[in-house]
Amino acid sequence: MDPAIITLCVLAVAAFLFVTELIPLAVTAMAACTALGILGVLPSKQVYAGLSNSTVVLFGGMFVIGAAMFKTGLAEAIGVAVVKKAGTNEIPLMAAIMLVTIVLSSLSSNTGTVACLMPVIVGICQAAKIPASKELMPLAIAANVGGTITMIGTPPNVIVTGALAAAGLPTFGFFEFAKIGVPLSIIILLYTLFVGRHFLPEKSAGQMDEEAVKAAKEEAGAGGDAPKSKTKMWISGLILIGVVLAMALGLKNLPLHTAAVTGAILCVITGCLKEKEAYAGIDWVTIFLFAGMLSVATAMDKTGAGKLIADTVVGMMGANPNPYVLTTVLFLISNILTQFMSNTASAALLAPIGISIAQSIGVDPKPVLMALGIAASCAFATPMATPPNTLVLGPGGFSFNDYVKVGVPMCVLSLVVSVIIIPIMWPFH
Repeated sequence: MDPAIITLCVLAVAAFLFVTELIPLAVTAMAACTALGILGVLPSKQVYAGLSNSTVVLFGGMFVIGAAMFKTGLAEAIGVAVVKKAGTNEIPLMAAIMLVTIVLSSLSSNTGTVACLMPVIVGICQAAKIPASKELMPLAIAANVGGTITMIGTPPNVIVTGALAAAGLPTFGFFEFAKIGVPLSIIILLYTLFVGRHFLPEKSAGQMDEEAVKAAKEEAGAGGDAPKSKTKMWISGLILIGVVLAMALGLKNLPLHTAAVTGAILCVITGCLKEKEAYAGIDWVTIFLFAGMLSVATAMDKTGAGKLIADTVVGMMGANPNPYVLTTVLFLISNILTQFMSNTASAALLAPIGISIAQSIGVDPKPVLMALGIAASCAFATPMATPPNTLVLGPGGFSFNDYVKVGVPMCVLSLVVSVIIIPIMWPFH
């Protein structure tokens, strides 16, 4: 059988398993690249080559630094301080919650941020007699959009960067995502404050899933109620600032992944995290899913499977499809998929296809991949779209339709903002 057809068959099975989650996402990704190796599509040295990718190393290091922020209590202390200073008026409180969540989520776990702030917000709402639903949905929204600001803010950003690297193309810089992430975050924040909040239901705090909150905190590295050391808080904060500065300066001898790993090592050496806590702080699902799908992307490129998909899509849109229209269509596909499946899986599935389509019509793949990545992170419209959405479901007393009413207009707004800003920041030609 033609290697391209074999690759497409493996991709189709992976897509089905990603959507249904019959088996874990990381297992699906690793099984896909393993199958391509067994079937002779990929040489043995390339099957697991994704695990040595520098972006995987970067993500692993930043996971550890993020876990240190939660373990030392720094992230929670920053969030709680800002939220409490905002007072008990609904709109200023909402603005403070969203602003601090956007900032924290851009550099650390959005799930951990929501898990740490949610109990505090519920308590403030009960004391001030504000419906908890009015503040908890904005918390989840801010956590999702905040991740779009940096490369490590959300898995889709890492996925699209890695896909470009795997294809031998120029990649995105660590802060390059801020060109779209910052304006999008500001617009979503303002929309929520002045328009979106009118769509929010007025419901008192429901039953909080203590186990889910505890699990989310532990996953981010914030588990345990032991007294927090202010010294270690400062150390973890300084390490984060140092790493971010090193990345911003683009030092020749200190590439992004080296800076991240250096920061992770310092977190352990200084006692901000124990060795086992550092390992536990890494989101291994994202690491293995990313590495596995990098190898699948390589197979799609080498066998021509990606070109087959691209030619089919382009053929349906005419001989010379407008790149703006094409980007809009791909944004919609990615955004719709991410409402019902993991945003990581959505980006991993579409990134290599996006590159093939862009190359087939002779445009730069970067704006197309940026649109795919941002669309995958704009998961506002269903409770199962992202863990932050799921975490606030019970305490906010939300129904499925509440997410639809609030989230669909935000998805449309995100599409409009992206289609305007992305081609300006990353021209097609």
